[in-house]
Amino acid sequence: MNSSLPVHVIGGGLAGSEAAWQIARQGVPAVLHEMRPKRNTEAHVGDKLAELVCSNSFRSDDSATNAVGLLHAELRRCQSLILRAADAHRVPAGAALAVDREGFAAAVTAALEAEPLVTIVRDEIADLPPAEWDKVIVATGPLTSPALAQAIQALTGRQYLAFFDAIAPIVHRESIDFSKAWFQSRYDKGNGKDYVNCPLDREQYEAFVAALLSGEKSEFKEWESNTPYFEGCLPIEVMASRGLDTLRFGPMKPVGLTDPNTGRRAHAVVQLRQDNALGTLFNIVGFQTKLKHGEQRRVFRMIPGLENAEFARLGGLHRNTFLNSPTLLDGTLQLNADPRLRFAGQITGVEGYVESAAIGLLAGRFAAAERLGRVPDVPPATTALGALLAHVTGGADAATFQPMNCNFGLFPPLPETPGKKIRGDDRKRLMSSRALADLEAWLGTKQEAAE
Repeated sequence: MNSSLPVHVIGGGLAGSEAAWQIARQGVPAVLHEMRPKRNTEAHVGDKLAELVCSNSFRSDDSATNAVGLLHAELRRCQSLILRAADAHRVPAGAALAVDREGFAAAVTAALEAEPLVTIVRDEIADLPPAEWDKVIVATGPLTSPALAQAIQALTGRQYLAFFDAIAPIVHRESIDFSKAWFQSRYDKGNGKDYVNCPLDREQYEAFVAALLSGEKSEFKEWESNTPYFEGCLPIEVMASRGLDTLRFGPMKPVGLTDPNTGRRAHAVVQLRQDNALGTLFNIVGFQTKLKHGEQRRVFRMIPGLENAEFARLGGLHRNTFLNSPTLLDGTLQLNADPRLRFAGQITGVEGYVESAAIGLLAGRFAAAERLGRVPDVPPATTALGALLAHVTGGADAATFQPMNCNFGLFPPLPETPGKKIRGDDRKRLMSSRALADLEAWLGTKQEAAE
């Protein structure tokens, strides 16, 4: 193999950026193709790499009892660019890892621009890559350009699966009424004051739910009418339609919070999380929506404390596209129909920023290993990286395949001890410690092979 030949990476999101970084870290050149700003998507607003288009949260950073937090820890040990940038631009979010989205994207972009083995090309790849590109990672995400999506569909001969994803609105802090709202983290986690909380009594809550249900929504195009939502990112009004108290047991649950104005727990609470390092912008947690913009202003200003809210960004809806990966990809993310193509990120059917970056990291390492004449070494299934990879490349049921977040249900069970059952957080802690030990062994093996 000629290690001086580049690996081409299509897509400059989290997965593509991480893949290009990992390729370069192995001493192999990478060409990163990003179509923005020449061609924008319905969700992006800027031209930086790794732009966050939905929430600014990477979710839980608890590596002991949360599978996503464990994935954070594994990515850090793998020298992930995405986690490095996230840690450097962290904003308060209790036990979660949330970032200043502008600083985060700028840091990723600057790192890749400064890396001599990475060449960034601003162009759209509107068809299958040319034959001379013998190693390609397609990391075009859920907003793959229609031309490329059609070309891949024609190659695979299989229909894509798709779902709708919704974006939560962002509010200017100065427009929040703090005579009604207050700072507190649920159960006082983190520094205890990482979220803005807006309380609703029963009458206010029921009026708010009624307004959500009656508000005018964005209309689907005819060809979109049968496309399902992803359950992990439902629009707030869709959740509300499932029952009056659904939101009170979901994003508006009041548990772990005490209204300082009353000394009691409210009937329901809307939380806002800091969205930038300056603390001037806050996004409404769990409030992804397909309400029309005028309706969003009307309905969300019914929330106590947000009566005069000014919105830096209103919510929106976009279509996500992903492969039926268990039937189309091999164990190292190569397309069975054309092994020179690897896929990474959300287009493989993982859901979430961290999961996308993780699959990008693996795709980049696999491609670099092949370029260096080595057989790609997959991580153990007992690790978060390995469990996620195994799920999308064959562990999931292809007939019912849906986007999946990292969770302990994807991991192999712990060995059974006769007469002793380990449950709850104790089980998670054991699975996490096993994962990190197995990851270190895997990374040590890879280091020895490189030497």
